Amino acid sequence: MTADPIPAATVPITAEGRFFDGLSALPHPVTVQLTDRFRVSGSALHRDWDPRDLRATVSVPPLMRVGPAGESSGVEFSDDTLSAALAARCPNLHRRDDPGGTVRLVFWSIAAGLAVLLVAVFGMPRIAGLLVPLVPDAAESRLGAMAEPQFLRILGDPGSCTAPAGREVLDGLVARLVAAAGPGGSLPPDLSVSVRRHGMANAFALPGGRVIVLSGLITRARTPDEVAAIVAHELGHVRGRDPTRSLIRASGTSFLLSLVLGDLTGSTIIVGLGNALLSAGYSRDTERAADAFAVDVMARAGGNGAALADILERIAGDEKGGLSEALAILRSHPLTRERAAAIRAQAGLAPPGRAILSGDEWTALRGLCASETPAPR
Repeated sequence: MTADPIPAATVPITAEGRFFDGLSALPHPVTVQLTDRFRVSGSALHRDWDPRDLRATVSVPPLMRVGPAGESSGVEFSDDTLSAALAARCPNLHRRDDPGGTVRLVFWSIAAGLAVLLVAVFGMPRIAGLLVPLVPDAAESRLGAMAEPQFLRILGDPGSCTAPAGREVLDGLVARLVAAAGPGGSLPPDLSVSVRRHGMANAFALPGGRVIVLSGLITRARTPDEVAAIVAHELGHVRGRDPTRSLIRASGTSFLLSLVLGDLTGSTIIVGLGNALLSAGYSRDTERAADAFAVDVMARAGGNGAALADILERIAGDEKGGLSEALAILRSHPLTRERAAAIRAQAGLAPPGRAILSGDEWTALRGLCASETPAPR
């Protein structure tokens, strides 16, 4: 059985167009002609196609793109008469030889997106945990130096609190906490703790042994042990290299998404350092480990570790009372009843009147930012 012949045009229909060879984006000016055949002619170029083999690709009228089925070459033209004649004489013009191709493309696109999501949610934490021990101390220090300016910029570039008397007390307090951690504390020798003037009640640990305390935390603290316990908790994150782990997890997810979205640039990871650190939360196990470290260090340093639960619970109460900005520390260090109970159970009962700082030292610490000009919020 032979295929029905294509009816020949009484008058050949001719139009100007552009030929693409399918190997490059370079167009070749051609003349196309429809009779019982579809002929393409140009400089050193000639194609003679059976209209039954032509397939149209997606285009916006009056532009039409056609080419033989199964080939990457084709022509495009803008001629309504030729387009109408092709539609009338080419029965298979809009046929899709692989109707499942689009479905498969959508399926695999969705599958790739889900794979990235699964790796981001379940794989990246494990990958980050495996990579952290391999990061050299010097590299982690450089990472912290690069992230800190971005981190502070997000906070509005708050000024550093440098009142001499308060700074001396803070340095002494940090030295006591580091000494209480002992040789097995695994705290970096270039540990840095700074206070920035900001109304938010929070403290952050950055890679490379950098801890930033916001003055709003000191303002809301009722005892020096509460401030010391928060600092000790952040030192626990430093010891566990938790900021670096969180950063690898956050930037690694961005890296994976960039592979799918086609935006694979260094800025995808580097520019997001500050924001990743600001928004990164820790797992419950990580928080419990930092809590346990803080309570142990506070006891060795002569303070009351239960103060950690006290200040976190009070800040949570402030949030219920409408002080939404006070919840900042709880967004990065979520508090649960079980967690507070575990802190107090480990700390036990502190002797009456026991405090990690004297009254004068506490006054000096509270005045650490007194000489600073408030930064805009």
